[in-house]
Amino acid sequence: MNYFHYRDGRLYCEDVSVADLADRYGTPLYVYSETAIAGNLGALERAFAEVDPLVCYSVKANSNLGILRSMAARGSGFDVVSGGGLYRVGLAGGSAGRTVFAGVGKTDHEIAEGLTAGVLMFNVESEAELEAIARVAATLDKVAPVALRVNPDVDPKTHRYISTGKKESKFGMDIERALAAARRIVTIKSLSMIGLHMHIGSQITTVEPYAGAVAKGVELVNELRAMGHPIAWYNMGGGFGINYKGREAKDVSEFARVIVPGVKSLGCRLALEPGRSIVGNAGVLVSRVIYTKESGEKRFVIQDAAMNDLIRPSLYESFHKIWPVTPPSGVPTEPVDFESEIPGTSHWDVVGPVCESGDFLAKDRSLPRLDRGDLLATFSAGAYGMVMASNYNTRPRAAEILVEGSRARVVRRRETLADLVQPELEALQS
Repeated sequence: MNYFHYRDGRLYCEDVSVADLADRYGTPLYVYSETAIAGNLGALERAFAEVDPLVCYSVKANSNLGILRSMAARGSGFDVVSGGGLYRVGLAGGSAGRTVFAGVGKTDHEIAEGLTAGVLMFNVESEAELEAIARVAATLDKVAPVALRVNPDVDPKTHRYISTGKKESKFGMDIERALAAARRIVTIKSLSMIGLHMHIGSQITTVEPYAGAVAKGVELVNELRAMGHPIAWYNMGGGFGINYKGREAKDVSEFARVIVPGVKSLGCRLALEPGRSIVGNAGVLVSRVIYTKESGEKRFVIQDAAMNDLIRPSLYESFHKIWPVTPPSGVPTEPVDFESEIPGTSHWDVVGPVCESGDFLAKDRSLPRLDRGDLLATFSAGAYGMVMASNYNTRPRAAEILVEGSRARVVRRRETLADLVQPELEALQS
């Protein structure tokens, strides 16, 4: 179900008017649907039910405490890539024993934090990290549960910045190096290899890369068990794509169809680390038009959301649907195809106030004529939106609102200029 919908010509999040939220809390403004988030979590759990999945929500996708608390209350596990992420999980009431600690650059301090908290497992990305975990665990008189992150060398056919499963990736180890590391682990008393981890990329919209990865994973788990490792977990990571443009994504049941049989044959429990597929389409970024401008043959909508609020279009050249919160008469309320010509529209670049040519949310986009003060919604902004925001150009970050039914609550207040300069003032006054 689409929890962002138009009713009587106005955009709603569940039963709350988005325009009313913008008027009350200002713009730019992130708005999330809690019901959508819960529904996406439930869909994953049902799709993979045969292998008793532990869904470890990827905190880096959207780390707002309100969302994390909602996930924890529904029994979600978590995937963190820093000590800060683990700290947030604890504040949200999440269980460390249902948390996977990933990331290529874990410090000794972060490793100690994970061991002390009792994380489910560390995803190990390199031989050097393996040695660090062994050393820290021995110092703390603990046995660290680990899963080697193995690159199956399959092409996920996604953007090069979010492709992680190739042999040349900075993440994980190729199969030969992983086997060599596994033989080393057998001799280290402070390590216990309980799982295998594969994460081949993000925003993957075909099942074939997963089928290829699982086939290699099954063979590898059997080899690792033959060495004596008690492999109980198969961690398939995440990466399931969502609909940014139309209907390009597969239903999660299609991914389950190619992943479950291999995991089931091993008798392993499945861990998943989805982020985008849970929160991506559960959020929008609301902005207000400041000016419109024509320059040569180009038309610009200058609005108050910038690359520092949503960097994905500038960083990845990613596509986000953009449409007025209250569309004018003569244009479709909800266009089906945002990449084609839409009646009653012209081509516009949607740009922000930041002093960079790369500050845009969309280029050559079909939009109706807009006036100063009109509201725009940038869809599919729930993942890698606010979490990647910055204060570039000394711009305070947006507020965040979580909606459930007819209830809307602030889960992050808007920053002030005083918030931005306080650490510097404290340093100057010391």
